[in-house]
Amino acid sequence: MRKHYTVSEAAKKLGVCSETIRRWDNEGKLKAVRNPMNNYRTYTQENIQSISFLNGVNENDSKEHTHVKPKREYTSIELFAGTGGLALGLERAGITHTLLNEIDKYACETLRNNRPEWNVLEGNITDVDFLPYKGEIDIVTGGFPCQTFSYAGKKMGFDDVRGTMFYEFSRCIKEVEPSIFIGENVRGLLNHDKGRTLSTMIDVLEQLGYDIIKPQVLRAIHYNVPQKRERLLIVGVKKGTGIQFEYPKAQPRIYSIKDALKSGELYEDNVPDSIGQSYPKRKKEILDMVPPGGYWRNLPIEIQKEYMLKSFYLGGGKTGMARRISWDEPSLTLTCAPAQKQTERCHPDETRPFTVREYARIQTFPDTWKFSGSMNQQYKQIGNAVPVNLAYFIGQAIIIALNKKYSTRE
Repeated sequence: MRKHYTVSEAAKKLGVCSETIRRWDNEGKLKAVRNPMNNYRTYTQENIQSISFLNGVNENDSKEHTHVKPKREYTSIELFAGTGGLALGLERAGITHTLLNEIDKYACETLRNNRPEWNVLEGNITDVDFLPYKGEIDIVTGGFPCQTFSYAGKKMGFDDVRGTMFYEFSRCIKEVEPSIFIGENVRGLLNHDKGRTLSTMIDVLEQLGYDIIKPQVLRAIHYNVPQKRERLLIVGVKKGTGIQFEYPKAQPRIYSIKDALKSGELYEDNVPDSIGQSYPKRKKEILDMVPPGGYWRNLPIEIQKEYMLKSFYLGGGKTGMARRISWDEPSLTLTCAPAQKQTERCHPDETRPFTVREYARIQTFPDTWKFSGSMNQQYKQIGNAVPVNLAYFIGQAIIIALNKKYSTRE
């Protein structure tokens, strides 16, 4: 086994940028060994393992995945289906979709064009009757929008969350009674309203007859996704079924932007050409000065002040501003608008945002998955999606849990 790693190699292994490695080093979190010949920083395997635990993954828990097939057909209803990232990943895992509901017409058009056989129900979820599916569905999934609740004088039961998208998600569970459900959301839900929002959701779901597995944040970089995206999972299993769900194990390989856009393990060919946004003239001139892996602090001090304006004098790193991704690191989390000032994701070599197809690859969509609507609509669909590879591992975890249930019955 190799004993030492360079800054860029350590960054790739941990799924962070080189600047973060240097910052951890300066803060004493990650102790470097200086090469006596050139004074370059290097890091031992022990260094990597110690910081890896703090960074959200225990390398001893990492395991190369072996595909598991379902013992029988497992059916699902997906809510807030979007452009199909979660649905496609679950399909690859071996799950059959009975119904997908989505309100956005362009996302529905994307779903229908790519999967004509899917039952895509376009419209507001409040108008959908799920009772005909009672007892016929194994899995309900959905990334419901996070909304707060009013707590004053209420016991916060099922009816108290009426009028929210979480209510519609839980209504579907109540009417369908699946064996297992998966709710996915942003990491921020953990601390939303000092944790009371999530606590209320768990209480409501338990009242519907489900045991809630402790919610867990999954980092996409640990599931063959070249992107530092995080999603919170809320998993419930129907009481009395004996289902034992375990979150998927982190995978040992961290993929980079090069893996996403160039031919290799993730894709056979280089990313195809496609439409994409561009920067205004002055912004492009400024970003031309930023090196791969750099951000606004790599600019000359006067340019920093010009670009950051009042933010220059505030605290915090703001590492997403004037950010150019390097080839050897995963992308920062993609947003719905690739050129907005707070969340630049500049191409490693060319001074421009990632194109639509590059966006799709970073989210691990196949090149054959075509998106409908205007360029901005396509960016929005992709930016809101669950990465396909992450969804695949979630689907495999569901199948493993359900397979154990039916093995026990047999």
